[in-house]
Amino acid sequence: MGRAGRSAVSERLARLRGDWRLDAVIVNGENASSGRGLNGSQAKALLEAGADVITLGDHAFDQKDMMQAIEAEPRILRPINYAKQAPGKGWRVFDVAGRRLLVAQVLGQVFMSRTYDDPFSAIEPVLKAHPLGRAVDAVLVDVHCEATSEKMAMGHFCDGRASVVVGTHTHVPTSDACLLPGGTAFQTDAGMCGDYDSVIGMEKTEPLRRFVTGMTRGRFEPAAGEATLCGLFVETDDATGLARHVSQVRVGGRLSQAGPAA
Repeated sequence: MGRAGRSAVSERLARLRGDWRLDAVIVNGENASSGRGLNGSQAKALLEAGADVITLGDHAFDQKDMMQAIEAEPRILRPINYAKQAPGKGWRVFDVAGRRLLVAQVLGQVFMSRTYDDPFSAIEPVLKAHPLGRAVDAVLVDVHCEATSEKMAMGHFCDGRASVVVGTHTHVPTSDACLLPGGTAFQTDAGMCGDYDSVIGMEKTEPLRRFVTGMTRGRFEPAAGEATLCGLFVETDDATGLARHVSQVRVGGRLSQAGPAA
């Protein structure tokens, strides 16, 4: 989320990769550029900082140069069920640390600003064509939506067929990281990498004014204080691709807590 979030990733990710012996890192870059989308140069910086794959979301193309950047850089994914004419892809299989990793993103429909295609029917053929433990070694599904119920439903829909289903979009980490009955790791929302002395990552003054007075005076600006790096740590089984361990990650800033290998 904004410069603070980008800084948290660039300053901490390389060390976390080493300390926690991470094979793959997936970063949601949806709000990395001034809180609205992601531009090409900042996507490059996130990849250079240690991200293997970047997912986007409903603000995928708010930064216009992403229309070209996503075609040139296969490690950037937009949602599967975005507009059919949109550039880029919603899923890909990556060779990471000698393993075949499928990463996919879907957009939810409930309470979103526009109606997107059904995310469940969008992800189904991808999962069916890439059985976990056979065609691919691991599967991560980023479910980018507003409603917790829709994210949970997607988790159960993919249970046993994905290694990880993790929610993004609401900027607030939920405390429900768990292993579902079929062996899929799940968390309703991973939370943002950003300054939590804020209103979901935005400097407090203008959001508070609008809530209290109903009037707009200025633009929303990303909060620029020390950021907390939030995410989800998952260990998978080499034979089945299912999750063996899952835990929240909150490093630095106001929400800091011990990580998986602290």
